[in-house]
Amino acid sequence: MIDYRIKHMKGYDEKIGNLVSMLEHARSVTLKDVAGLTQKELDFLPDENSNSIGALLKHIAFVEYVHQIITFENRDLNEKELSKWAAAYELGEKARNEINNHPLEFYLEELSAIREKTLKLLTSKQDSWLYQEGKWSNGLAFNNYWFWYHVMEDEISHRGQIRVIKRQLATQR
Repeated sequence: MIDYRIKHMKGYDEKIGNLVSMLEHARSVTLKDVAGLTQKELDFLPDENSNSIGALLKHIAFVEYVHQIITFENRDLNEKELSKWAAAYELGEKARNEINNHPLEFYLEELSAIREKTLKLLTSKQDSWLYQEGKWSNGLAFNNYWFWYHVMEDEISHRGQIRVIKRQLATQR
């Protein structure tokens, strides 16, 4: 059952615990929305320019993974990591060609493993870590809180796309 309360999660500093609550709620709703999808449904493309549900799930996993690297390791992806995740990062044609023929469990395991690492890493951080700032090469400032907000907003945005694709699938039946 999904809990519709944002609340502090034990084992985390106060604001980080609230962030974890929000991350977990967003993920619970996503998992509910994709429960039971077949490989054919995960690979369905509404048109030649669309992304599949499977590609969107892989992209959601990628965004969380890259934000782990940026915020916990203070670096960008290396060439090997970028190569591994390129299709999930770019989406579009590359994803249509490379992210398919996987059962739902494949995507769920990836999402779960990455989330498990996020939660473990967040236990070691204090709320002040959320406000640590940096600057992009163009001079714009960011903080760790924004990166983890972006993980949620990206997942929620792509979940909306998943719902649209599911409605399109329903009309195909």
